[in-house]
Amino acid sequence: MTDRERLRTTFGEDAARYRRARPTYPPELFTQLSGPRILEIGPGTGQATLPLTALGEVTAVELSPELAAVARRHAPEAQVIVANFDTWPLPSEPFDLVVSATAFHWLDPRTRMDRCAAALQPGGTLAVISTHHIAGGTAQFFADVQDCYERWDPATPPNLRQPQADDIPREFDESELFEAPEFFRYEWEQAYDTEAYADLLLTYSNHIALPARDELIADIRQLIDTRYDGRVTKRYMTQLAVARVRTAGSAAS
Repeated sequence: MTDRERLRTTFGEDAARYRRARPTYPPELFTQLSGPRILEIGPGTGQATLPLTALGEVTAVELSPELAAVARRHAPEAQVIVANFDTWPLPSEPFDLVVSATAFHWLDPRTRMDRCAAALQPGGTLAVISTHHIAGGTAQFFADVQDCYERWDPATPPNLRQPQADDIPREFDESELFEAPEFFRYEWEQAYDTEAYADLLLTYSNHIALPARDELIADIRQLIDTRYDGRVTKRYMTQLAVARVRTAGSAAS
């Protein structure tokens, strides 16, 4: 089992925490998308699923039975299927829109573009949503917390800092099956108390799988409580990349 295959199975360990702690997505992002037949890959506990149901009929394919159960309760209008999208038999009727929100990187990179194209009707759209942690918010906290990571996670690069939004690359898998992507970016901030921030960290696969995760989380809790009065703000950048499937008459650029 590769690290990708192992780590992507960690999210269902505490589905209630995932639902509680993971942030949602900027509402304006969904104004760039349209249905009516929508396939969502990796819905988790439904953070993007519910707004997608306002655009059309949603079929969501989730690897974790625990996360899928929460998504069904949160977005009851969606059909949530427990399956591995990498091997899930695609329906005979194609979709107008395929969406993957903070999950596309967990798919098999050798086949994900081909499978997404095969799931779409001619001219259909693939939308890949990614979430990035960027400089801003309680900036000094994110400098200070580096010491905690260096103590408990030997893989942490020294003096790691949050990147500026402009330094995040506009990445999208190259594929002759799709036209050139269009990118949309949304920057926003969210405040956390100590418990909420610890909850958030324990939804990240690299934190869940870390042997010294309890020690790391305790160290970070103490830092927030003693130096930041129990509250920090985190800055995010959500990126939406959309690309249409090439039709028979369109040429690759």
